[in-house]
Amino acid sequence: MKHFLAIKGLDYLAARRMLERANSFKKTRGTRVKTILQGQTWVLIFSKPSTRTRVSFEIAIRELGGNVLFLNANDIQLGRGEPIQDTASVIGRMAHGAVIRTFDQQDVVDFSKFSDIPTINALTDEEHPCQILADIMTYEEKRGSIEGKRVAYIGDASCNVPISWAHAAQIFGFDLVCAAPAGYSCPVKNKRTTNVQSPIEAATGADLLYTDVWISMGKEEETAQRLKDLAAYQINHALVQVAKPGAMVLHCLPAYRDKEISAKIFEERAQDIFDEAENRLHIQKGIIEYLIT
Repeated sequence: MKHFLAIKGLDYLAARRMLERANSFKKTRGTRVKTILQGQTWVLIFSKPSTRTRVSFEIAIRELGGNVLFLNANDIQLGRGEPIQDTASVIGRMAHGAVIRTFDQQDVVDFSKFSDIPTINALTDEEHPCQILADIMTYEEKRGSIEGKRVAYIGDASCNVPISWAHAAQIFGFDLVCAAPAGYSCPVKNKRTTNVQSPIEAATGADLLYTDVWISMGKEEETAQRLKDLAAYQINHALVQVAKPGAMVLHCLPAYRDKEISAKIFEERAQDIFDEAENRLHIQKGIIEYLIT
């Protein structure tokens, strides 16, 4: 049984297979129908709100011929104390696959173990693996291989997106430099990941500039402090100018203009950013196909 639970520990050839299939799905969408999920029902279990993740997975499953059942936190008994293994054991007897967006990474791991159906991590506090594969897909379709490149992450580097980027750096062979203030550095320690405090230092010579929101879900009570701490960690023209000529700017969305990214840079790079969002659909298909074949 195959699952997609994290970038950490992901096999390089498996990742490449997912990207290859995602590109194929993108090129043939609307001209070639695949029904690999015909007769199957996949369950989306989302304890956290979502726009792009939910839409991309629902459409992906339907376009692959499957049915979708969406369950939020109010629809299931986990919020009332039912053990994850009980929920997983029941759903695994009825559904053919599960996509989970929740808080604790261990819940996704446990669900995959007890459900015995293909399980996909659609986001936890620890990782956001589907997003990072979509990001790499976007970079490579426009700039070529990400191997050997320099990726600069600007902002709160302690959250799930930069953590997944750091694991991806080790797998795909690029360098990640995270610019964050004290207390917000990336916790992943590997030879490909570096923490600095200067955004200019991180951005200098970068092939890709990347950012995410300053206030992640569950951190709303820290809003005032985070806005103060991260005020200098914005992707703007000053950073673009020191990056490599033609450097890409990406944002996993939602974007708060003139906070983590200037409104001007966002509008200038909107085509790439929205292509990145669209690629969530195609990479979800690539992941699903890999898991069931």
